[in-house]
Amino acid sequence: MNILVIGSGAREHAIGWKVAKSSKVEKVFFAPGNGGTRLAGYENLSISMKEHDKLLRFAIEHGCLTIVGPEEPLAMGIVDLFTNNGLRILGPSRDAARLESSKVWAKEFMKRHGIPTAEFKVFDEPEAAKDYIASSKRDDIVVKADGLAAGKGVVVCSSKDEAYSAVDRIMRARAFGDAGNRVVLEERLYGEEVSFICMSDGKHIIPLATSQDHKRAYDNDEGPNTGGMGAYSPNPMIDDKIHDYIMRNIMQKAIDGLRDDGIEFKGFLYAGLMLVDDKAYVLEFNVRLGDPEAQVILPRLRSDLIHYVEHCIDGTLDQAEDMVWDERVAVCVVLASKGYPDAYEKGKVITGLDDINIVSDNYDHLVFHSGTKVTEDGKIVTDGGRVLSIVALDDDMGSAIERAYSIVNKVHWEGMHYRRDIGKRALRYLLNR
Repeated sequence: MNILVIGSGAREHAIGWKVAKSSKVEKVFFAPGNGGTRLAGYENLSISMKEHDKLLRFAIEHGCLTIVGPEEPLAMGIVDLFTNNGLRILGPSRDAARLESSKVWAKEFMKRHGIPTAEFKVFDEPEAAKDYIASSKRDDIVVKADGLAAGKGVVVCSSKDEAYSAVDRIMRARAFGDAGNRVVLEERLYGEEVSFICMSDGKHIIPLATSQDHKRAYDNDEGPNTGGMGAYSPNPMIDDKIHDYIMRNIMQKAIDGLRDDGIEFKGFLYAGLMLVDDKAYVLEFNVRLGDPEAQVILPRLRSDLIHYVEHCIDGTLDQAEDMVWDERVAVCVVLASKGYPDAYEKGKVITGLDDINIVSDNYDHLVFHSGTKVTEDGKIVTDGGRVLSIVALDDDMGSAIERAYSIVNKVHWEGMHYRRDIGKRALRYLLNR
């Protein structure tokens, strides 16, 4: 079969790299892909993620099974379009995608189905939101834009002034466009923030390897939220007890709740969680693989990803084989453009990639591209905020961290920015437990 991967980030590069290893797959297409997917020998299409009719025609003409990477095409209903035309595609319907595309809808869904989450209030007028902040007994409030904001629409505030500013930025300055038509104000939870991702066929679920994202732009979890500055897998903070709690009280409840509401969910369900004592609370749901979590999960998956993709689409995930995982630890460091997640420059020449040799079968490191493109004279240049994901695998957390940063040190472009503490919190946890 042929595979069409929709998206242009490192997550999509990782998905394409993984499915290309399947004996069932003949060719992998990316729409639109990036510089790295082009150089790796895949075929990039000159079709944007928003051109759903063109993507549909291409998938029909080339007999593609389609995997959707980012949230925007899912929220726009691409899965509904493809399935209504008899095509096989992995991802939730437009209705199911509201778990991510509307923070308000997701919070009300969780409340309705008894899924643990922080207390919240919804506002569609900035002054009403600010009045609520002023009357609150708490200074630590989380302000969330209702709609999609590329992972940047959540502001964790430590004071009322920060919360006022966040409301104004989202609702008045329209920093995230129409995503700021409404805001969710919720209590701030304290604990360990973790990522948890499953695959579902609408009834059954299979958990992927545990992982941990690093959302803040700078070391020590400081600075603004980003799409993710690094990750590691597995996450030692998720033991068997909390794993069972999450599966039973969050992931299965979410899938069952959607089905009870007449909504079928097929694809990857991602829960961003806060661990508090022996419980977990949902900070957010996403309806696709995380980025950069995908970059550390997929390299550890030894099983054929297409096997599970097909079972999800067919509604037979309960018949799928058990997933086999590499025992090694994977660490990902995201290299970003100077200024990200705010304004940044493009077109900076990237050097050092030729010095990173990758053995495809027994790999101990990988490079997944996101914001890159290839110039007419063959140079690789920056073309986005998050530019590269450097992934390393080793026997333990400390060794994987050391290997990842040794590879990072070989890459350079003007203004390159990255966090220098990816995985350090997990390392401290392992050393002190």
